[in-house]
Amino acid sequence: MKTKIFSLLLTLFITINGFSQVNLNKYKYVIIPKKFDFLKEKDQYQLNSLTKFLFEKYGFEALMEGEKYPEDLIRNRCLGLKSDVNKDSGLFKTKLIIELKDCGDQVVMATSVGESREKEYARAYNEALRAAFSDIEALNYRYEPDSSITSLAASQSVEAKAEVNTEIEKLKQEIEALKQQKVVVAVAPVEAEVNDKVEPKVEEVEEVKSMAAEVKEVLATVLYAQEIAGGYQLVDSTPKVVYKVKKTGQTDVFFVEGENAIIYKKGDTWIYEYNTSEGLQQKELNIKF
Repeated sequence: MKTKIFSLLLTLFITINGFSQVNLNKYKYVIIPKKFDFLKEKDQYQLNSLTKFLFEKYGFEALMEGEKYPEDLIRNRCLGLKSDVNKDSGLFKTKLIIELKDCGDQVVMATSVGESREKEYARAYNEALRAAFSDIEALNYRYEPDSSITSLAASQSVEAKAEVNTEIEKLKQEIEALKQQKVVVAVAPVEAEVNDKVEPKVEEVEEVKSMAAEVKEVLATVLYAQEIAGGYQLVDSTPKVVYKVKKTGQTDVFFVEGENAIIYKKGDTWIYEYNTSEGLQQKELNIKF
């Protein structure tokens, strides 16, 4: 009997000690999915809304997946944790576990099992989820900025700006070279006539301007791929993260995080394919890896 009690106390001590090491204070946001895998519909039994509410109740800044994210989270996804709720098997009980992952898809915390003996689904899920949140409540969470995370965002921003500036400089050189070529073409036919005033033709100057405008327009649509854990983030010339994509088992095929969409390469073109109420839609993307 004493041995059993000692073993139980030792297990409890290890569990509590391990739990106390969890520090979520460096993460500013928690992102809630619109649908949990064990349910058939989005926000079924209002479980996703309840999850968001409970995270906010215990001090977190909770966001629903796909909604407009704050600027600092767009610049640095590592400020946020991705939450999920998993259902554990049980004959007479509903069992739920809350899981939190960082930007590298690594689990940073999994709560103990929240249980309910209620037979009606809505009440059972509600009760089990609240029970699982007791571990979250015990954290006494309060956001404390962490230099390792903020410095990561700064370095990513610097890299993106440097890449964009390099691209802009190349395009400027190309435009200047085109201008020089047009001037040479305009001057060549009348080189022998020294007394004549040589000017580029109006239509040729307009063509150069048009080409420059096209180059600028193309530059504005270019997305630059920056490698992150498990995939890439695609940033524009701002730089702003436009999409965050995950690798799949197939070459040049990516899942788009937070959206019902994929990005894949067709020939030399990148295609963004997504579902709408009107069916499957596509658009071309200009991505530089």
